[in-house]
Amino acid sequence: MHFPATLAAIAALAASGAGHSLLSNPPSRGNVKWWGTCAAGAGCKGPCDSPKADSPFNSIYNPKKYIERGQELDVGWSRLNHPGGFVRLAMVPFNQSDSWSAFNDNVLKYTCYETNCGPKDANDKTFGYLNGPGSAPCSTTVTVPKNIPDNTAVTLQWIWYGGGIYYGQPDTSFGEYYSCSDLIVVGGPYSDEKPEATFKGGDVSNPNSNTCKYWGSNKVGDCNFGDRSPNPVEGDLLSQSLEPCMRGPETRGVPYGFDSSSPSYSAPASSTGTSPVAHSPESSTNQAPYSSPAAPVADQQASPSPAAEAAPSSEAAPAAP
Repeated sequence: MHFPATLAAIAALAASGAGHSLLSNPPSRGNVKWWGTCAAGAGCKGPCDSPKADSPFNSIYNPKKYIERGQELDVGWSRLNHPGGFVRLAMVPFNQSDSWSAFNDNVLKYTCYETNCGPKDANDKTFGYLNGPGSAPCSTTVTVPKNIPDNTAVTLQWIWYGGGIYYGQPDTSFGEYYSCSDLIVVGGPYSDEKPEATFKGGDVSNPNSNTCKYWGSNKVGDCNFGDRSPNPVEGDLLSQSLEPCMRGPETRGVPYGFDSSSPSYSAPASSTGTSPVAHSPESSTNQAPYSSPAAPVADQQASPSPAAEAAPSSEAAPAAP
């Protein structure tokens, strides 16, 4: 049977389900409830794909990944047929990884989702310029902070937001997706200085511009759907998610808090702004997460953290720096 090009392209995008993306390098925690991914529209509210009590890092049989202060850590994900948006990277101590406020206070980098990846067929303009299907690997690097003591278990948080074309609808945006990886910091030069968040723009559609292509909002928290979750109906695939988040054409810009001429900024004391869902932004506490002595590596490998209490409900919805 022969399908017209448009139908084939829609089928390729629809095959990616209700939209999905996750951290692949370093490996993410994953989860069982949502088949590995953590989509806000499906009811997974972060800040990680699973709480720290369920992280594979807790198992003595799970191999640990060691990193150094000052190291340029490779971070990777697959495009998974979805164009556009931003990626936010943050790092906190493992024992704070159930806290949205901790991650919001320790953002390291923003970049474009399609940093060095794009559609399989650059000439397929069914959904717009360079918006076609394709699951090429995407990647960036992030500098491991120098203010982390030796033998500290840390969690790298990855967020994708501002992605577009939900189920073949060109003027729609996805919700937010969260993924985390647990690591141990040993060695490298030490400094008390806390790093500022940076932004590196330039994607497949804007290779010579310090901007990213995105849909909907450029601010973390605007597409997490608050405390709402879907009510799936058997046989209705679209009922499994609250997406799309927003409707409107693709645009080009920088993450909230930046301008296109500035490579870095200091996170504001609090975040406000218009959101399509009702939730209260969290204010920054400007905490120093690495001020306490770290546990020995041997102890962390055996049991990095006891089963923790659930994150308070006030931390269920993220607020962007």
